[in-house]
Amino acid sequence: MNWDDLVKGPITISNDEIDDLIILRPAPEGAPEGAAALGIPTYNFAVVVDDWDMRITHVFRGDEHINNTPWQINIFRALQAPLPRFGHCPIILGDDGLKLSKRRGAVSVTAYQDAGYLPEAMLNYLARLGWSHGDDELFSIEQLVQWFDGSHMARSPAQWDPAKLAWVNAHYIKAATDSRLSLLVQSQLATRGVVAADLPLLERASALFKDRCSTVVELADWTGMLFVPAQASADELATHVTDAVKPALQALRDKLTTVAWDKAAIAAAMKEALAAHQLKMPQLAPAVRVLVCGRAQTLLSTPS
Repeated sequence: MNWDDLVKGPITISNDEIDDLIILRPAPEGAPEGAAALGIPTYNFAVVVDDWDMRITHVFRGDEHINNTPWQINIFRALQAPLPRFGHCPIILGDDGLKLSKRRGAVSVTAYQDAGYLPEAMLNYLARLGWSHGDDELFSIEQLVQWFDGSHMARSPAQWDPAKLAWVNAHYIKAATDSRLSLLVQSQLATRGVVAADLPLLERASALFKDRCSTVVELADWTGMLFVPAQASADELATHVTDAVKPALQALRDKLTTVAWDKAAIAAAMKEALAAHQLKMPQLAPAVRVLVCGRAQTLLSTPS
């Protein structure tokens, strides 16, 4: 028994090593009359009939099924059915190097949606696990359809890498339209009880922050401050809004009530407050951010 596996290459297993198999199990006691009463087909028999009936030409599955393939090939031949090509892909390992399974490390697709990952990013990342097209890391659905031909499949197990997924997702968030992102962020904020009814404002904010966010959740974290009162923690206030800075903050507040509301005028007002109170920008800027935004930082670091 041998076949040319699409992933692993030629595989040979002696028929002497293949046990007899049950193709039909007895019907359970009390089964109604009809087809069900004749018995229940087992997997290796049923999958052959199903593949034959659906005219399947290529079978890709996990390499834990290699031991099933000789049985199935023999059944195909016994039925004189067309034999499909078989390819057995390596398993996917978790970021700890252990095998992912239904009982260990399984996460639903909707969980990734809730966590702020875009569908095109998930598709791109999943396609790249165990398959490659040269050095291309990022590609569209159209490119995937054009490039994928069943070759260039990895023979070694791929490893799930959350950091790489975040990097891919950051690329697609950056490429997404601001209007689309604003709707996604609006939905995310709604789950937190935050009503962001001003979509034009949310769209402008999404455009401002998206280059430094890896997920829609992160984007909502930062744009959400435009729709709720700033609530700095006691630690942030104690660290940044100190007695040494408070006079400069008061002077800056008074000055900002009279200047034109543009970047140049605001910058000039801040420089004036710094000079008048002999402070440096690293002393004043975090305090302003804490009071205005509720946090000392207003932007995340750029995803690597």
